[in-house]
Amino acid sequence: MLLFFIQGLYIVAGVLFILSLAGLSKQTTARAGNIAGMVGMALALVATIIHSVFLSATEENRTGWPITLGLIVAVLAIGAAIGTPIARRVEMTQMPELIAAFHSFVGMAAVLVGFNSFAAPEGAGGAVHLVEVALGVLIGAYTFTGSVVAYLKLSARMKSKPLTLPGRNLLNLGAFAAFFALMVWFVLASEENTGLGWVLIIAIALIGFALGFHMVAAIGGGDMPVVVSMLNSYSGWAAVAAGFMLNNNLLIITGSLVGSSGAILSYIMCRAMNRSFISVILGGFGSDGGTVHAAAAVEGEHREIDAAGAAELLWNARSVIITPGYGMAVAKAQYPVADLTAKLRAHGVDVRFGVHPVAGRLPGHMNVLLAEAHVPYDIVLEMDEINDDFADTDVVLVIGANDTVNPAALDDPTSPIAGMPVLEVWKADSVIVFKRSMATGYAGVQNPLFFKENAHMLFGDAKQRVDDILKALG
Repeated sequence: MLLFFIQGLYIVAGVLFILSLAGLSKQTTARAGNIAGMVGMALALVATIIHSVFLSATEENRTGWPITLGLIVAVLAIGAAIGTPIARRVEMTQMPELIAAFHSFVGMAAVLVGFNSFAAPEGAGGAVHLVEVALGVLIGAYTFTGSVVAYLKLSARMKSKPLTLPGRNLLNLGAFAAFFALMVWFVLASEENTGLGWVLIIAIALIGFALGFHMVAAIGGGDMPVVVSMLNSYSGWAAVAAGFMLNNNLLIITGSLVGSSGAILSYIMCRAMNRSFISVILGGFGSDGGTVHAAAAVEGEHREIDAAGAAELLWNARSVIITPGYGMAVAKAQYPVADLTAKLRAHGVDVRFGVHPVAGRLPGHMNVLLAEAHVPYDIVLEMDEINDDFADTDVVLVIGANDTVNPAALDDPTSPIAGMPVLEVWKADSVIVFKRSMATGYAGVQNPLFFKENAHMLFGDAKQRVDDILKALG
């Protein structure tokens, strides 16, 4: 009876996870989706604890369950003690690197589960089980080091420039070939020689660690949002592998949801950025064939504007589009931007937002920030919904964005971001760019937009400059 109860909780949790993903597909239902996911995870945790404490006890050791329960509670307490302060302290601007760091934990967990599954008394038997172990260890190891590299790049602890080793594609191909050879050897040898099996599974883990580092390091910083999404998918497949090794159906279901949704999101983002999905998986779309081309030099003089001048342009405008970027998140300018939007709309100005798929360093980053500031959902539009409207717009405010509004992506075939669709803000009558300086963006590419005749630079902290505009409007 208890087993049926546990399986029932697993089924309910799985359904809630599916409802959670469905809710997260729309801004208006995202909060309910998060709640469904949290309730599902709580039920899954309760079911797993019950299973571990009561059903896993042997006939000879039925009285050992208090020790098992105590150990589980201790582990949960340690995790909560570490995770709660991190969750309270982390800023929204740090969320991408935090997620990348969490992905690394999932990957390492899969590696450790694989080692433990092989070390168990039944671990050395069964070809299917041994294949599960090998795949789980490889995917987990890849996810671990790949996520660490993504974290280091996103947190500026590692250069965002892609690592371009000579013959890197052949290196990756050779590593995968070595893995398959070792996996076959591992399956054939482990049943007779456990010692050799340990040598082989550790070698597979080392290949996974090396592949994860090399293939993610080969991707430039400007493409990190897609990488984080793809690593999210890999963490899901690592969980699936762990589920097979542990014979846990809920872990298989949950991992499959995470893996497939992350892959779909990555595919959508690749299409939006005109990138090859296969190249993402192979870690090769940060540059062309391992060669980083030098972008064409940008020459010209920029024009500056002050807050009063920007306020006058906005007040007299018929239509305004605001294109936010990571700089808005860093400056925490979303709240005064929301106030400016409300003030202009009350004056009769048509104000909308144009959000690029990789406007932040995480899919949906800008949408979350704008929702936090209570910007109406219906005026926040995606790039393909608003790009055709820039030509009929009076004023565009570019707040903390750079690479996502760079015309070099369309005009300069030698640019590292060549071919990436961008918000074509330069087609508007006037463009006001909020930036701290004339420095390049995250991809390290200079922006010709800054030197166009209809563009004006408003230097300084974005939050302070928007506050100054609000003061000028009275």
